[in-house]
Amino acid sequence: MSGSMPRLIIIRHGETEWSLNGLDTGRSDIPLTERGVEQIKSKAPFLVGDGKLVDTVNLHIVLVSPRKRAHDTFHHLTDHLSQSPNHQITELVREWDYGDYEGLKSHEINAKQPGWSIWKDGCPNGESVEEMTARVDCVIGDVREYHRKWKEEGQGTRDVVIVAHGHFNRCLIARWVGLPLAEGTKFNVEPAGFAILSYNHNSLQEPALNALNLNAM
Repeated sequence: MSGSMPRLIIIRHGETEWSLNGLDTGRSDIPLTERGVEQIKSKAPFLVGDGKLVDTVNLHIVLVSPRKRAHDTFHHLTDHLSQSPNHQITELVREWDYGDYEGLKSHEINAKQPGWSIWKDGCPNGESVEEMTARVDCVIGDVREYHRKWKEEGQGTRDVVIVAHGHFNRCLIARWVGLPLAEGTKFNVEPAGFAILSYNHNSLQEPALNALNLNAM
């Protein structure tokens, strides 16, 4: 199948009190702030629908993190549609598990473990760098298979959307373009921001980052 290339659109949930205050939020079910809700709801009709950035005509599936902040973001993005898009709530796209460092700020973690960086050290009693890499790569493998079937066999529809989290999305961008997970630190992923991952030169062998932080406020 020729023509436009399939896309993976990744969305970070809207603002929460913990994201606003710099607290690492993995497993905790922190709700969106009022501003976080407004970030999503005010733009949803302009971002999601036929002919919009997330074109529901071309949408194969939405993968949604089970955490309330992501799940609510998905609903605020799609409540204006006549029918909810095909979606799956899955732990595969949850945030990095911070383990013992859940709810702490970076300076508090460094007081416990000087020189700590999640990108090289992972989290005690949470997820290691290797575990996070394996989980993200699993998601990418599934998305690439969706894309291959659409591109080469004409099956399904073009796009996949993921509604997830800051660190998860940064990891996903790094791995999508073939970089080590730690390179995710170089990508800034804002609350309520959209990123578009696709391919160069009409080739599924050339994954690329097309856009970052669309809609971020």
